[in-house]
Amino acid sequence: MSNTSSIALNDPKIIVALDYATAPPAHEIAARLDPALCRVKVGKELFTAAGPVLVESLVARGFGVFLDLKFHDIPNTVASACKAAAKLGVWMMNVHASGGSGMLRAAREAVAGESQQPKLIAVTVLTSLAQSDLTDIGMQGDPATVVLRLARLAQGAGLDGVVCSAQEARALRAACGAAFNLVTPGIRLADTSATPAGDDQKRVMTPRAALDAGADYLVIGRPITQSADPIAALQRIQREIAAGTT
Repeated sequence: MSNTSSIALNDPKIIVALDYATAPPAHEIAARLDPALCRVKVGKELFTAAGPVLVESLVARGFGVFLDLKFHDIPNTVASACKAAAKLGVWMMNVHASGGSGMLRAAREAVAGESQQPKLIAVTVLTSLAQSDLTDIGMQGDPATVVLRLARLAQGAGLDGVVCSAQEARALRAACGAAFNLVTPGIRLADTSATPAGDDQKRVMTPRAALDAGADYLVIGRPITQSADPIAALQRIQREIAAGTT
């Protein structure tokens, strides 16, 4: 039987979303977390406010950093941005799969030669988007179909995985194989009875259900960062995860 600590130390499955507007609260919560138990995500708002220095400080603390900037531009621009991000020592970064195969290949080639090569994954369909949203922007097919199409595009370009809803994880695992990383936001705890205020995620799942469906990594924010005891909240989620692991 695997236990919580061995799962975390070997390969932490939880990525704590540092969704803050400034650096001080991000530093404060990082000081209360254990890099052996989780990784952390830095997104657009925090990176814009605090910049590369914050990322470098988190790396120095021992955290695996998922730099969630969703690069989407012409191939040369994305390649240059990915190369600069890789030099920060991040564990993972992402680009938009809808940027096309040329952009995806350019991003892959840009980080391939780095001494600390990060995982490079692609965003498929944002978990805030429903069928009506895809129709509005002219994407053909339901969310699951579009996600699968973009995941195959990313895999064909040599990327390490995708960001997807846990609701699509089972189909992607079957289509893309065991080595393709699936990173799932929209994770809600089993005892959550209502959607948190300000939450715009629409395709959600509990941690254990997401892993059972084929997810590799779970992006979780407020249930940990807004807890009075973040380590206790993190350990509670890990126990939920470990309960179904043999």
